[in-house]
Amino acid sequence: METNARILVVDDEDRIRRLIRMYLEREDFIVEEAENGSEALESALNNDYDVILLDIMMPEMDGIEVCQELRKEKATPIIMLTAKGEEANRVQGFEVGADDYIVKPFSPREVILRVKALLRRVSTSSFNEANSATRDILVFPHIAIDHDAHRVTADGVEVSLTPKEYELLCFLAKSPDKVFNREHLLKEVWQYEFFGDLRTVDTHVKRLREKLNNVSKAAAKMIVTVWGVGYKFEVDDE
Repeated sequence: METNARILVVDDEDRIRRLIRMYLEREDFIVEEAENGSEALESALNNDYDVILLDIMMPEMDGIEVCQELRKEKATPIIMLTAKGEEANRVQGFEVGADDYIVKPFSPREVILRVKALLRRVSTSSFNEANSATRDILVFPHIAIDHDAHRVTADGVEVSLTPKEYELLCFLAKSPDKVFNREHLLKEVWQYEFFGDLRTVDTHVKRLREKLNNVSKAAAKMIVTVWGVGYKFEVDDE
């Protein structure tokens, strides 16, 4: 499943691109490169990649801008590459739709693990549910989640979500009215111990609500903040 996945590596440093490429190709991934943001955006819009490794600090167009523009058209999984001390940029990256980040300097092994974890999460529902005897659909008063089609609709209108937004919504919706704290959501949704800012969850919840709200205010209100604890998916008894 993971092998032969197509990866775009975006960084203005040739040395870093070559290093990442070498290790990814050892794992049988198909790797392409882009050395600046403009080139990366053009490639990402004209091709279908399984994951994009995207450096934040680049000339011409930085990673934040690339992610922001790409999210208008596609939900390709994105892992941001950031330098230490760029916490504000990392949070901004999540706000515009990044799925994960890796801090430089990083070990090639970490890159491989992060890429595989993201690919696994993206493919799990389509692989498992495709073999299910009955169609796997979660239906609520204002939201329907079709796992077979990997599609979410709010009051009958399809909502375009990134892989991580979709996974977060599914995880909450599978346990209606149960409250989950941020640490638990990071561990379960991201599928590994996440050494990052807990605001990762907050930014994804914010984007998820905004997208639902653009279609249905009632659907957006189903993602509820439980102050001092975390979040839950609330279903009204109407």
